[in-house]
Amino acid sequence: MHDNDQPSASETQFNPSPTPDQDTSSLIEAPGARAKSPWSMPRKAWVQVFKRVWAMIGFHNLNLLAAGVAFFTFLAITPLLAATVMTYGLVGDIETVQSQMQTVSELLPADAASIVEEQLLAVVSTSAGVKGVSLALALSFAIYGAMRAANGMLAALNVIYEEHESRNILQTSLQALWLTLAAIGIALTGVLTSTVFAWLQTASSDVLGPTADRLVSVLTWAVAFLLASIGFAMIMRFGPDRRAARWLWLTPGAVMATTLFVLISFGFSGYVAYISDYSATYGSLAAIVVFLMWLFLSAYSVLLGAVVNAEIERQTLEDSTVGPERPLGERGAVMADSTLAKGHSLELQEKRRRQGAERLARKSSQ
Repeated sequence: MHDNDQPSASETQFNPSPTPDQDTSSLIEAPGARAKSPWSMPRKAWVQVFKRVWAMIGFHNLNLLAAGVAFFTFLAITPLLAATVMTYGLVGDIETVQSQMQTVSELLPADAASIVEEQLLAVVSTSAGVKGVSLALALSFAIYGAMRAANGMLAALNVIYEEHESRNILQTSLQALWLTLAAIGIALTGVLTSTVFAWLQTASSDVLGPTADRLVSVLTWAVAFLLASIGFAMIMRFGPDRRAARWLWLTPGAVMATTLFVLISFGFSGYVAYISDYSATYGSLAAIVVFLMWLFLSAYSVLLGAVVNAEIERQTLEDSTVGPERPLGERGAVMADSTLAKGHSLELQEKRRRQGAERLARKSSQ
């Protein structure tokens, strides 16, 4: 559309980036447009949010995004395990992390768990005697390798939040490093918490008997759920190239991602164990295929949670970003600067995507 053209009726239905002086009172507000938090939005607002989520799954090609994240995570899994084990080895018994992290295999299908346990055993055996400068170098290379998963997630989140990557390679690398270190820190927190719970279980077993086992199991899973939700919220807050959203507006998608992750993990494990026969189809590659499928489903859960958060931000006219309240058009985030009036036009979204691609092509040709 040229500058002197009048906007069509369909284009007036969705205003992706209103000007700062726009009078929002003239807009036909969607349900929940004035909600101060996602939990105060009415039921009709949530219906609209999930209708758009369903549409955006196809629009953003969520399957392909999740597949890309899963592939880069697959490449990064061994370095990530190595970085976690070596970091824990600086302050504790390196074999403790092996016994505690093996409990994670309860979430994985048997074939996928065998890959993780094999890599974990290899990491523990090679890291036990590494000290000093060698340890620092090995840890640095491990963290660098683990950053591939973070880089893949950054790119996927930019697509979901409809942001253009403007950070240079150094800024992107530092962001990926920060997210990788945060993931390692959360994993170590989980290991230390499990160690404390195991000690409590041993100390209280004489008094509480079998009740101690059940109590520790419930506490372990509750803490794991909380840590996973915090981790997913951090990814959604610091991943995309935009002004960060407030934690309150990230909670629904993070909790949903964690819930889906747990349900899908147990469900897929049962499917592999009792219904499907990957070994008959893929032979010796069955374990790798199962592990990749589990990574794909896990990545899909996280990205779906991000889509939910993005559409929640689009639903409200309130400023969902950090810092002082800003008017529409000045918030530094496409979703927070978007407004809904008379619904949502996927046709307009597709037109915006094509226009963005054309601008990038013209700029690159200059």
